[in-house]
Amino acid sequence: MEWHVSDAQSLRVIDREIGNHMFTPSEYELVRRVIYATADFEFASLIHFSEHALTSGAAALAARTTIVVDVPMVQVGVAPPIQETFVNPVYCSMDALTRPQKGKSKTAWGIETLAKRYPEGIFVVGESQTALEALIELVEAGEVRPALIIASPAGFLDVDVLKNRLDESMVPNIRIAGQKGNPVLAVAIMNGLIDLAWQAYGKVPKAL
Repeated sequence: MEWHVSDAQSLRVIDREIGNHMFTPSEYELVRRVIYATADFEFASLIHFSEHALTSGAAALAARTTIVVDVPMVQVGVAPPIQETFVNPVYCSMDALTRPQKGKSKTAWGIETLAKRYPEGIFVVGESQTALEALIELVEAGEVRPALIIASPAGFLDVDVLKNRLDESMVPNIRIAGQKGNPVLAVAIMNGLIDLAWQAYGKVPKAL
């Protein structure tokens, strides 16, 4: 992401409001992205990083690991920076060819289909609570072992319990705790991670 003068001013406001914090420098970069995208400082207390989430996610990006997202809004948001950097494949659950099934949404069946196809992929769930539940069930059953799960769906019916299950799964994850969330958060987190990974793995030193 290219930052302009107005962006720098906004980031200074964010830094001033946040003050002292316990995030690592890399984690804080993603926190700033989320607050910049939403203008909601509460997310500084709601975003959680599991152990090794950033290192696992960055390494997976560098390895051109497949990225699976739940909704087109997330796909549209992350595709341009990916195409400009690591060129990982990006698939959306709603585009997966699945047979209609009772009891599950299209996104849930789609992400389940893609997860079985790419069990060690990077999964970005920004909107669909049912897709996140389907993915966690596969993790708990030992059928998939994602390199990273980014989870930021909003919800009123047990979404916080679902996010706690994600935390307990031991899969590297970045999640927005509680009932708040939206796809914008997932895109901000993923694009921030892409930038961090590109700085670490992607830039080739210029020849002297």
